[in-house]
Amino acid sequence: MRSIWAKTYSANNQFTKLLFGILLLLSMNSVSADGLRTAAPKDAHVYFIDLQDGDTVKSPLLVRFGLSGMGVAPAGVEQKHTGHHHLLLNLEDMPDMEIPLPSTENIVHFGKGQTETTIELTEGTHTLQLLLGNHYHVPHNPPVMSDKITIIIK
Repeated sequence: MRSIWAKTYSANNQFTKLLFGILLLLSMNSVSADGLRTAAPKDAHVYFIDLQDGDTVKSPLLVRFGLSGMGVAPAGVEQKHTGHHHLLLNLEDMPDMEIPLPSTENIVHFGKGQTETTIELTEGTHTLQLLLGNHYHVPHNPPVMSDKITIIIK
């Protein structure tokens, strides 16, 4: 059985490593004054290639991501004016734009640089939105995101 001191030391050590990592990220040149966010060109936009608001479709559904004014790069690859896609599914509130996007059933990451996916959705109404993240999984400044669309699965 570990002593209380050993458990406390282990937790403090992990916290120190996390804090050091965050400070290191903040000290990198590509990071803006806004923290982990990186600049996006004003004309950059992301969109759905084959889907429009109000479409009625079948599941499974091929969703293809379009991007204009920027390039696609995998997460972890720091290259100016690039990012990777995140698909927001049935998300009511937008995530915090100042920190890395969490990976949840409603926020799907495409950190390998994928530009399409096949998803299975239940019958009914669903909302979809695209949000580009930088190499840290943090939305750009300004955010590069599509309009939210509503589709119906039959």
